[in-house]
Order: sequence, then structure tokens, then C-alpha cells
Amino acid sequence: MPNEKRPPFAENVTADDVAIAAGVSRWTVNRAFRKDASISPKSLQKVMVAAERLGYLPDLRAASLASDRSNLVALLIDDFANPHKLVMMERLTRILRREGWDILLVNTLNRDDAGHALLNASQRRVDAVILIGIQFDDDVLETALQARRFRKLIVFARSSENPNTISIAVDDVGAMTELARYVHQRGYRRPLFLAGPQSYSAHLLRKETFLEYWGKHFSFQPESVTVPAYDPALAGTIVMETLSRRAPSDLPDVIVCENDALAMGASDVIRHKLGLEIPKDIAITGFDDVPQADNPNYRLTTYRQPLTEMVEYLVKVLADPEERDLNRLFTGRLIPRHSA
Repeated sequence: MPNEKRPPFAENVTADDVAIAAGVSRWTVNRAFRKDASISPKSLQKVMVAAERLGYLPDLRAASLASDRSNLVALLIDDFANPHKLVMMERLTRILRREGWDILLVNTLNRDDAGHALLNASQRRVDAVILIGIQFDDDVLETALQARRFRKLIVFARSSENPNTISIAVDDVGAMTELARYVHQRGYRRPLFLAGPQSYSAHLLRKETFLEYWGKHFSFQPESVTVPAYDPALAGTIVMETLSRRAPSDLPDVIVCENDALAMGASDVIRHKLGLEIPKDIAITGFDDVPQADNPNYRLTTYRQPLTEMVEYLVKVLADPEERDLNRLFTGRLIPRHSA
């Protein structure tokens, strides 16, 4: 009826009430609220009309307890100064929700907090934990694995050497080899590699790959500097400290950055504090192709990770009953722009 209001205690409406109102069985009501369940369009319509009229919402927690899956994943993420994390989070949450997965989002603040968050997630009856960050070392992962109640521990956008995790990442070796070859062919000969934090369980192989390529082709080890966080401001500070007292002839002709956050911080300092031109005086390359990379202020040469393809594969991993041999490396593509 048009003027019918939602019952004041709609939260107490049960599947049995909906079944009686719709003239179907309780099991038909339950199927109507399950993704991909077998139910006729006519029965589905009757259930949904009755459920809306009565103000019924299924008890997802009770439904998960009655099955062996909760359709809930915990997404543990850190390092929000890095703009690529926001891009990854948007892509992950959008595609996971589209495929029927609910998300418990946890911002991990530091290494100790990461361990606590993993243990906490293991008590929330999640089907999987997805790690996107730099704070998950061997000890943290091992503690979580020993106490876990979830099926899968997935390291996203990094390669993990832990045999009990599933790693879904871009092929860093192939990607950085392509980027190093590009720098080489463009005629740069005095590179500085700007690296991010060097973790071990969830590791990037970009620095090692670039240094190995350069050593093989030029018989010397390029200079490298480490930034303890993927923070553009911090990267800028370290680049300023590294280059400010050098003579022009001692400056690198290109700074190869482990990701775009570092590259943007380096670019700001080179132009606005050192008074140099990009790429005339010093060229810059990044990695990830965040939205800001194409901004006129940066126009970064970078490497684009195939995030949508990686997340689509993650959805398949979540649905796969197997737990091993699911590691996958993906190939992205080089995006040349003005900075190099």
C-alpha cells in the first residue's frame, strides 16, 4: 500500500515472516538473499516485495555461521602518504563489492600495530586477509599464520617469499628491466636510484634489478639512496640533502625512483629548491602511474601496474578452494612522458 510505513521493529522480522507474506518457503527466502543461488525470477520478485514491505534484512552474521564462508575479507593497508595506495584501495573495494564480497578495512599504523591487526582479523571470521603495505615482515606474518582462522593470506602488489602466503604482484624484475633499458637507450649515464623502505617478506625487487642491469652494462654500481617511507615530502628532504652541496658536474643526469610518490617529491625539490630543469638538468622516472603522474606539474615517465587485471585475479583466488600454487606475476607497461 502506498501509505504503508516500515514497521517500527523491523529488525525483529524473520525469514519466516517474509516466507508467509510472500507465500513461499523459508528456504526460498534464504536463497533470494544469496549471490548466484538458484531461484526463479517470479519467486525472487515475490520475496523482495514482501521483504521491502516488512522491512526485512537478512542476518549476514547468522548466515555466515551456518555456512563455511562469510564472504568477508579483511583489507589491511598502511602508508597513506603514498597516493598509489588510494588507487589500489578504490580498485579493490569497488571490484570486491561488485563480486559480492564485504570488506573490513583496517589502517595499520606501524609494525606492532600490523601484528595486532592480523591477529584481530583472524578472530573476525573473515575468509581471507589481504595485505597492502610495507610493515608485514617475517615475524608478523608467521605470528598471524600460526593463529589464523582465515583460509588465505594474500599479499597484494608485492612479492612474498613466505610459502604460506599468496602473492599477487606486478613482475618487478621484468618491469624495472624495461625501465632501465629505456633510461639506458635515452642516453643517461649517471643515474641515482631513489629507493623506498626495504622490507623482506613483502618485497619489491626494483632497486636490485636496476643496479644489476646497470652493473652488467656499464661495469659500475650506480649511487642509491633510501627513503624510509613512500612520502613525497620525505623524499624531497632526502634528495635535497643528497644533492644540494654538489657541483653541477657531480649531479646525476637521471633519478630513477622506486615509485611515483618518491618521484613527485624529488621533482618538487629539483625544480623549486635546486632551481634545475626537468629533464634538461636532471631527468626523473617513477613507477605505478598514479593519477598525479600525468599532471602538467610532473608529466612523469613511469610504469603502469595492471591493477584491474590484478584485482580480477584476486577475486578468482578468493573463490578458489585451493590454497597453494596461486601466486601470480603480472606485466604492466611503460608510460613515457616529458620527465625522461
